[in-house]
Amino acid sequence: MGRLFGTDGARGVANRELTAELAMNIGRAAAMVLISGEVEHPKVLIGKDTRLSGDMLEGALVAGLCSVGANVEILGVVPTPAVAYLVKKYEADAGIMISASHNPFEFNGIKIFSSEGTKLPDDLEDRIEGIVLDNVIPYAIAEAENIGKVIYNEQAADDYIDHVAASIGCDLEGMEVALDCSNGSSSRTAEKLFKKLGAKIHLLADAPDGVNINKDCGSTHINRLQAYVREHKLCCGLAFDGDADRCLAVDENGNLVDGDYLIAICANDMKNRGVLKKNAVVGTIMTNMGFNKFCEANGMTFVSTKVGDRYVLETMLREGYNIGGEQSGHIILLDYATTGDGQMSGAMILSIMKRTGEKLSELAKIMQRMPQVLINVNVSPEGKLAFYTDKEVKAEIKRVSDILGDRGRIIIRVSGTEPLVRVMLEGEDLGEIQTLAEEAAQVVRERLS
Repeated sequence: MGRLFGTDGARGVANRELTAELAMNIGRAAAMVLISGEVEHPKVLIGKDTRLSGDMLEGALVAGLCSVGANVEILGVVPTPAVAYLVKKYEADAGIMISASHNPFEFNGIKIFSSEGTKLPDDLEDRIEGIVLDNVIPYAIAEAENIGKVIYNEQAADDYIDHVAASIGCDLEGMEVALDCSNGSSSRTAEKLFKKLGAKIHLLADAPDGVNINKDCGSTHINRLQAYVREHKLCCGLAFDGDADRCLAVDENGNLVDGDYLIAICANDMKNRGVLKKNAVVGTIMTNMGFNKFCEANGMTFVSTKVGDRYVLETMLREGYNIGGEQSGHIILLDYATTGDGQMSGAMILSIMKRTGEKLSELAKIMQRMPQVLINVNVSPEGKLAFYTDKEVKAEIKRVSDILGDRGRIIIRVSGTEPLVRVMLEGEDLGEIQTLAEEAAQVVRERLS
């Protein structure tokens, strides 16, 4: 992680940590690294989710970009994967999404995509950081005749919806589904998309007011969706996060089907259809150990990366794999998208149910999840840095590892997007790992909070 950009863009509390001035300067610096002899006026797309601070940060970014000569195309409220897709479709030089994903409304973030629809490589982010934080070169303020222009694109959401619908290749007629839009970006697109695919839908959390994004809804608060699916006897439910790059599912019985299960279902379907490249699936160090066993049992190779969908994508692009993702619901179907796409992966799961005639609960039996405990510990910014050298935390990791042996594992890591250290344990005995996780979390709390 850099000093400005984490694993998923620059984030902070809006107007306090992520200020309008900082956003303007990020816009200026981003345009400067794009300007070259071939590109005098780079074209940059800007999308946003439904947070109250989105308008403020959008205005600041527009001012910064235009002030150094970039032209801006404003997409309005769209999902993050829409920006990633449209930057290539519209032949733009970069795309920016204003969102803090699953975080509460007071947070916001700036995520930058390259002209290929992928997150900026570390070296370009480092160059932007150098300009913004270290003043390695002065801002290249444009002369009056070279100031950038702004246009508003009213077609962006529809172009994205058409792309996802065309990618599914299967109508969902006869399926009745609940969609939890998290009062976020999918409130703009989900209803139209899933109706276009033929499903009968029930919408939850689809009335954003600027402050209710992710509040007791969406992929991080699944209880309401579980109860709704059971009560209305639906075939399943899909929950998105604030910027709709994640999807978790609920089966017909109201049971959670997390990202690991969804990836397993998609990968198995792809293998059966002969389109799973290299018979491999990419996950992260946080992927449940049960997923490894699923891969072994079905003749697939499991490839593990650091936590963060950017690292999953980098491995997929480098090695030629076409499916990967995270337990949290970031699922990258590289044949159709260059980033996690909640609505794409959710619609793909529905298409598999429709083609196979299987209920989601039956499809999910392909994988058996090993018991897992995750405890998030709030820490200070100094604590996040101290984590890497703290001897007592390292000693606690060794102690727990020795106890578990080959019956489980412990992973303690710093969050790339929140002021947290995550303590995760897996093992055969839920009671044992719960106790060990609480003990380890207490050490982290005492040393780093």
